Amino acid sequence: MTAVLTKKGEATRARIIQGSAATIREIGLANTGLDQIRARTGTSQSQLFHYFPEGKAELLLAVADYEATRILDDQRPLLDALTSWTAWEQWSERILETYEREGVHCGLSALTSQLGPNDPQVRAIIGRMYESWEAALAEGLRATQRAGEISPVVNPEIAAAALVVSIQGGIQLLAATGSARHLRAAVSTVIASLRT
Repeated sequence: MTAVLTKKGEATRARIIQGSAATIREIGLANTGLDQIRARTGTSQSQLFHYFPEGKAELLLAVADYEATRILDDQRPLLDALTSWTAWEQWSERILETYEREGVHCGLSALTSQLGPNDPQVRAIIGRMYESWEAALAEGLRATQRAGEISPVVNPEIAAAALVVSIQGGIQLLAATGSARHLRAAVSTVIASLRT
């Protein structure tokens, strides 16, 4: 969207995106149509097409971008301050609490399983989110190495990728089983392995 919006217009557009994201998390993409979004956000059809002229496809891209940003923002400021084992424990507990609370309605599940992961534009959004996430974790690992709390032989980029995979895999099992047991086991095992 290239049009310059007023503050009120920006707020309306943000409300539509946030309401759409919440609806998709709750009832799934297949059950989410423009009627459900209009009811949830209190907007008319003309408003929807004013802010998203290309319709639902454009709106879903905005939702994907919103969810990707929210996933990282929910971890901050802890994600950007991983300099000690206390900080790592606080961050990992935040991750676990967030996904145990959100369960099958988490934004990461919505992103990876519902918002057309084969769509190149959605894939680019998800890819950027994972790259930012891994980069922040790798920087935290390097900072903890400099503090002498992680062995210098640990490769921060590989360890960061392993952490993200452990979280993603645990969330997929959480979505399938309703239990966060695998997520908690995966994250705690990867973090414990860094301490030894």
